[in-house]
Amino acid sequence: MALKTAGEYLDSLRQLKMQVYLLGEKVDNFVDHPIIRPSINSVARTYELAHDERYSDLLTATSSLSGEIINRFTHLHQSTDDLVRKVKMQRLLGQKTASCFQRCVGLDAINAIDSVTYEMDHKLGTSYHERFRRFLKYVQENDLVVDGAMTDPKGDRSLRPSQQADPDLYLHIVRETADGIIVRGAKVHQTGAINSHEICVMPTIAMTAADSDYAVCFAIPADSPGIIYIYGRQSCDTRKLEGGEIDLGNARYGGQEALVIFNDVFVPRERVFMCREYQYAGLLVERFAAYHRQSYGGCKVGVGDVLIGAAASLAEYNGTAGASHIKDKLIEMVHLNETLFCCGLACSSQGYATPSGTYLVDLLLANVCKLNVTRFPYELTRLAEDIAGGLMVTMPSEKDLRHPEVGVYIEKYLKGVAGVPTEHRLRMLRLVENLTMGCAAVGYRTESMHGAGSPQAQRIMIARQANLEHKKKLARVIAGIEQEE
Repeated sequence: MALKTAGEYLDSLRQLKMQVYLLGEKVDNFVDHPIIRPSINSVARTYELAHDERYSDLLTATSSLSGEIINRFTHLHQSTDDLVRKVKMQRLLGQKTASCFQRCVGLDAINAIDSVTYEMDHKLGTSYHERFRRFLKYVQENDLVVDGAMTDPKGDRSLRPSQQADPDLYLHIVRETADGIIVRGAKVHQTGAINSHEICVMPTIAMTAADSDYAVCFAIPADSPGIIYIYGRQSCDTRKLEGGEIDLGNARYGGQEALVIFNDVFVPRERVFMCREYQYAGLLVERFAAYHRQSYGGCKVGVGDVLIGAAASLAEYNGTAGASHIKDKLIEMVHLNETLFCCGLACSSQGYATPSGTYLVDLLLANVCKLNVTRFPYELTRLAEDIAGGLMVTMPSEKDLRHPEVGVYIEKYLKGVAGVPTEHRLRMLRLVENLTMGCAAVGYRTESMHGAGSPQAQRIMIARQANLEHKKKLARVIAGIEQEE
């Protein structure tokens, strides 16, 4: 089977020769760096659970390319059942990590590129689809992590890529050679990039003929010469350097974002899947965005499950679980969370086959899903903070708890109900802090707003897909203004 173990995944990362910078220093051993390692553990969980017979039906699939059993994160969706299983897998992993597990963006990228390259070839007579499937078969056979790199810095948002004062603010082709292309630019907010084996670059917006140098899609090994990674800061990240674990809230798992620089990087011709076909840049963006907006109906729901569990536990530890207003708040949290899950399942079950055979989600419902995600997690976090109480942001550190002189006072005065150790209460408070304000904000709260596009991006797509003319006709028929056809 083409399935790595978690240990094999860690070993494969150690073999990469990557240029990584964090807090102003070059990191030689990023795998064991205390700030980076929790994000690696989250990815490793996707490998671990694939070997667990309780979850293998969600974490694995049969490859449409080879017939072999593969990790679902490298799979091309072949049915609406595949789309549904994807969302259920993401919820499971959100529950198991309470964080971003980072492989979704690559999964969404490969499915979008597969269908778009097929349609490009059919229309233009190119051979990108065959190239792409060779690359994907390699990814499946080796169970690789792919980073889907779409978002450019963008510079002045009022100007198109070709109009920018600095041409590098959108990644672009610098020149072509007989063997490939050379690209320059950057990708921002790159989820799990440093934990990936391959970087799959896509354009970030629809292009015009004047922007053709920016209409480029390719895949390249993550440690290719000329690629530099600058690790993104997160709130409370240096707590990981202090030792201990209580103050981290979620000590084992975390998310990761990076600024990825491409300094005149050479891409072999066989790894290029779009080269100036600007007419298809918008379609690729649209399909990737739809898949990724579907994803949020799974991963954010799983993390939401953990947040609800933490809030309910704190209600018990605080002695407020019986209060009617607390019960109402927990019910509201469940309602909001399950509504997001419904959206993820709905856009999946209404998916359909593209000409390549790969299934695409319902575009309207996927965008509705993500627009809800820009709102509901904020209300979930507000309710969790309400239930937790102010101690979540005022309590002393773990070092004070362990201190031989003052620790006894923390044990005495920060205890909740009898029978629950003070430390348990403090651990749960820190978990809620982590999910609502701390490091997990990149994998839950703030990412819910901006990940897979900010709210206006979903509104634009909803407007395109709403078919208002059809709805107006329905109303005219019912009102007796015209006859039904």
